[in-house]
Amino acid sequence: MLPRNQDMDIKNLEGGQIASPLLVHERADNEGDGGCNGSLGGPVNGVDGMQGDGSATMVLVLSTGVACCGSYVFGAAVGYSSPAQSGIEDDLGLSVAEYSVFGSILTIGALLAGIMSGKIADLIGRRWTMGISEIFSIIGWLAIACSQGVWCLDLGRLSLGYGIGLLSYVVPVYIAEITPSNLRGGFTTVNQLVISTGLSMTYIIGTFISWRVLALIGTIPCVLQLLSLFFTPESPRWLAMVGRWSDCEAALQCLRGKNANISEEGAEIREYTEILQQFSKPTILDLFQRKYAHSLVVGVGLMVLQQFGGVNAIGYYASALFESAGFPSSIGTIAIAVVQVPLNLVGVLLMDKSGRRPLLMISAAGTCLGSFLIGLSFLLKGFQVWTDLTPIMAVVGVVEFRGAFALGMAGIPWVMMSEIFPINMKMLGGSLVTAVNWFFTWVIAYTFNFLLDWSSEGTFFIFAGVCGLTIVFVAYVVPETKGRTLEEIQATMNPTTG
Repeated sequence: MLPRNQDMDIKNLEGGQIASPLLVHERADNEGDGGCNGSLGGPVNGVDGMQGDGSATMVLVLSTGVACCGSYVFGAAVGYSSPAQSGIEDDLGLSVAEYSVFGSILTIGALLAGIMSGKIADLIGRRWTMGISEIFSIIGWLAIACSQGVWCLDLGRLSLGYGIGLLSYVVPVYIAEITPSNLRGGFTTVNQLVISTGLSMTYIIGTFISWRVLALIGTIPCVLQLLSLFFTPESPRWLAMVGRWSDCEAALQCLRGKNANISEEGAEIREYTEILQQFSKPTILDLFQRKYAHSLVVGVGLMVLQQFGGVNAIGYYASALFESAGFPSSIGTIAIAVVQVPLNLVGVLLMDKSGRRPLLMISAAGTCLGSFLIGLSFLLKGFQVWTDLTPIMAVVGVVEFRGAFALGMAGIPWVMMSEIFPINMKMLGGSLVTAVNWFFTWVIAYTFNFLLDWSSEGTFFIFAGVCGLTIVFVAYVVPETKGRTLEEIQATMNPTTG
């Protein structure tokens, strides 16, 4: 139970009313302002950029772009195994089981990174966590490109997985923490738009070049982000969490614009952070307290449903899936690329207008239909009925699934993950949610080929059922976070009393 004055402070946060004084402009005597080169000193007396009505400044857009270089790496890594499958199997003589290990070992590395990601991001900051992830990703891509046998191939894929595991946590968290509440949904969803772009471009490019050259191309966005991080501001909320108040203010001013009034937003960040710092350092057991139950159920539930809906099964093995359905794999993968990026863009544009919940339910309904069509095509093929239509039905189902997934289920669970945990529990909660996502990604990626051998139609009917269950889960469990500050969301979802 909080002392009365602290309890009232949290309740004030819920209504967005902050009674604390404005931030005092302190002398920057720490490590610098986190990427703005100390050029943002002086009083903050502008009139623009209040928390509830922030604008998209050039620094904010560029910082988001730098972070999303990591999103491209993520998409390229996930999409790589599909166009590269036949080339790797032919050149290195891999069996189906060995290639299943290669395809799924990415998720083992990501799972290990997911467990550590929150701790690393809290220890060294959001920027340099992205930097470390890109070092692992570069090593992974180079190892794959130079591999002459299965061991080097798998170790490279494992290293790449570790890199994207860190990125899957830190990129949406960083974007959410630097963005004003009225823009946060759209900006955070750009993460998934760029993931889809990376996956789509890898599908398209991979149909024309060798798997080794495709791996070398994967290093380009890694190097681009690594170099750009030196000019990117750190998350103001992380700077506040570690007590670097002057750097927090300078980074916030940098992100909101030289003439913006950051006093209200800065005061809210400081107020909330100071209240949370009066509690003892949380442990993993603290995360399972009743007051965090809603956040935990939402975060973990969305990730489990996302993966058991079959998205990465289709993403990793799309080429093989098209071939088993009797449809040219090159045409099918290009069709996915053409469809999913525009729908991802629609999701970005609608995120802060329609809200998270409607997009999630529409997206889940679309993936349910797509999985059902794929399962039906395999069922009809097995009965030798409508054999001319079943390949078309399969490709329509796959493309429709990927397009619908891109609209909401792809990015919104990560947006929610970055929003629903308070700053003192974000490391533990975010790490757990990320680890859960990657664990079940591995389960599905590794078992998918064996599930197809068991029953192709049954596998996709199960996926369709899970997608239908997702609609019910969103309708009854997931809150709407559109247009609310992170502090407001956390105060209502994670009450400090009770």
